[in-house]
Amino acid sequence: MNVSRRTVLATAAGAAAAYASSGQQAQAAAAQTPAHTVRVLRAAADYAVDKVRSVAPGVNGFPVGTKFEKWVYSQNGDWVGGFWPGTLWMAWLYSADDAFRSWALASARKLAPRQYDTGTHDLGFLFYPSWVTAWRLTGDATWQAGAVQAADSLIRRYNPRGHFIRAWGALNDPNNAGRIIIDTMMNLDLLAFASKQTGDDTYLNIAVEHANTAQRVFPRPDGSTPHVFDFDPDSGAPIGQATVQGYSPTSCWSRGQAWGVYGFTTIHRRTGNQQFLATARKLADFAIDALGPDNIPVWDYRAPQQPYDIKDASAGAIMACGLLDLSAATGSPKYRDVALRLLTALSETCLTRNSARAEAVVARCTRNRPAEDGIEISLPYADYYLLEGILRVLRPSDVDRAIDLSAV
Repeated sequence: MNVSRRTVLATAAGAAAAYASSGQQAQAAAAQTPAHTVRVLRAAADYAVDKVRSVAPGVNGFPVGTKFEKWVYSQNGDWVGGFWPGTLWMAWLYSADDAFRSWALASARKLAPRQYDTGTHDLGFLFYPSWVTAWRLTGDATWQAGAVQAADSLIRRYNPRGHFIRAWGALNDPNNAGRIIIDTMMNLDLLAFASKQTGDDTYLNIAVEHANTAQRVFPRPDGSTPHVFDFDPDSGAPIGQATVQGYSPTSCWSRGQAWGVYGFTTIHRRTGNQQFLATARKLADFAIDALGPDNIPVWDYRAPQQPYDIKDASAGAIMACGLLDLSAATGSPKYRDVALRLLTALSETCLTRNSARAEAVVARCTRNRPAEDGIEISLPYADYYLLEGILRVLRPSDVDRAIDLSAV
């Protein structure tokens, strides 16, 4: 790996200074948010917290999606297990109701066996909103140690020949051995966390190597991205773009584009690398231009029936968070303005307010359109990122307490 700790620290020092200023800017921006937008977002947060409070006592696993508006559960968390405790933490920050804190801790504990799971790249999704946040909000070192162990498991998936973290499959499974996906950008922050906690730059170096590779192979000239890119796992030679959840290898799956915007902004924040920031902007500009007038992303920006195709509200919630982060990093009000439009549209048109039986907060999400799996249902990450986005607007210092919006 070719990133020295001196380089990382030097670039991060500049980023830290910028983000110290951006934290003040975020507070100022929150105070200047239009009154109507504040009312809409507060009403949405109130609804979300009330909904989560009413549902939480009956939750008996990790929500993975809804069927007939009721949560379906995984007992080990699948890849989404971190989002339910994360949602509970966001609800606690917003409401100060300690019942949410108790539920969040109890739920996160159930993920303990997964810190040793070397069979998935999704350990950031599993452990950052749950265990890292638990450590930041409680100071209990058990959560810190578990998150670092999860990072240890994640770096075992690193392929030094191709300079990437393998997405899918057990370490000894030759299938998908050279396959990376845009989603992994969101799992890199767990590695940055581990380097900060241990002083061992191995984790962050691997994160940077993967981000460099992703930056080289995912963005197209127009800023769109494929879901998947394949390498020869033995030589590390690139093969080409592909997809699993997008319409085609040459289309642009909207949730993947949102993962890219958020993920590249975050790795910029942890390193100060300006190229990562430029990539985040490129991806964001494409997604913004692809949005329809209702400000709810279609499931794939290049599906033949867009802009009239089915929606994925989760892509909108994720992108709103990424754009708020990108606005803080760049000082550009454009990205914040679009994020507010996204959050307002989600709050006004995608909540489950009209259904007494609904257990989730956000409707109109699509899990996997090509597989006809979960078409316009509710998904746990939509609920989580909606609340994160609203708190980024209304309570930026509280979100910082939970997930660390500063530079390393």
